[in-house]
Amino acid sequence: MKQRGLLIILVVLAVLSLTACGGGSKEKKVMIYTSMYEDIIEMVDKELEKVFPDYDIEFFYGGTGTIQSKVAAEVDSGKLACDMLMVAEPAYALELKEAGVLHSYDSKHKDKLAFEYDPNGAWYPVRISNMVLAYNPEQYSKDEIPNSFYDFAFDPSVKDAISMSNPLSSGTAMASIVGLLDKYNEEYFEALGNQNVAVESGSVALTKLETGECKVIMILEESVLKKREEEGSKLEVIYPTDGTINIPSPIMIINDEWNANQNTDICEEISEWFLSEEGQKIIVSGWMHSVRSDYPSPPYDAIPTEEILESIIPVDWVKTYQNREEIRTMYQEHVTVE
Repeated sequence: MKQRGLLIILVVLAVLSLTACGGGSKEKKVMIYTSMYEDIIEMVDKELEKVFPDYDIEFFYGGTGTIQSKVAAEVDSGKLACDMLMVAEPAYALELKEAGVLHSYDSKHKDKLAFEYDPNGAWYPVRISNMVLAYNPEQYSKDEIPNSFYDFAFDPSVKDAISMSNPLSSGTAMASIVGLLDKYNEEYFEALGNQNVAVESGSVALTKLETGECKVIMILEESVLKKREEEGSKLEVIYPTDGTINIPSPIMIINDEWNANQNTDICEEISEWFLSEEGQKIIVSGWMHSVRSDYPSPPYDAIPTEEILESIIPVDWVKTYQNREEIRTMYQEHVTVE
């Protein structure tokens, strides 16, 4: 009888142990889909391990187009494999909110945010990227190349020597062409096509800038700042005279109906950390601007955020997602995308 009783106790304890282990793992796992650069993800991931040692936080990296396709396929399957999203621009957040997959909560940091956020708390800006121009002062003089987005497309002296990212796969590039379309109309993209603009990754464009193959490129400010700090590069940012394209990137939590691990409370903690001064320090060290009005400094070698905001080309975020395919088609009609 004693042996039988002991056996029952051991079996019960084993079951409870397995249940606890399985439940604990499930409760603390968080999957984040993000379009942030992979080296910045590594830096963020290391910091999150220190701040949240009891949570298993994983990242899936992909361009905005890749993430959109992945999420669409998962929505069709009835369940998302992620718990959070950190993508390039607010248009996709508006789309996902409309689709009913986002979890809303009231952030304690919202009064410190310098940029728009969802009034219901479905998404908050977490980092600021800026689409700018860049050039190589060791190859060309600044006064002999375009200093505006307009001249980037219309100045014949840089034909065959300009480059930009692909709006079919890059959220920031897509946002940029929407802003430029509203400012300069479709003729702007006809001009880009006539310039034979190369559509390629930022790393390729930066290499061409260094060799002199490109005279000026349209690129994210953070890509140039990173190269300057890490490699001592002489490449320089040009903040366009007709306005920088300012792009707030949102952080979102998937609601319990759709998320992978039923951990919205933990996701709120992680989101709050990103929006805190501590979390924003990591963002700024990744060469992006802080979303907080009280954050003291811009990224390495960048001008203050307030100065950038004095002259920007606005982006219609609703138009960006509602007319996405139409705008992409228009772009492809004028610009060769390989």
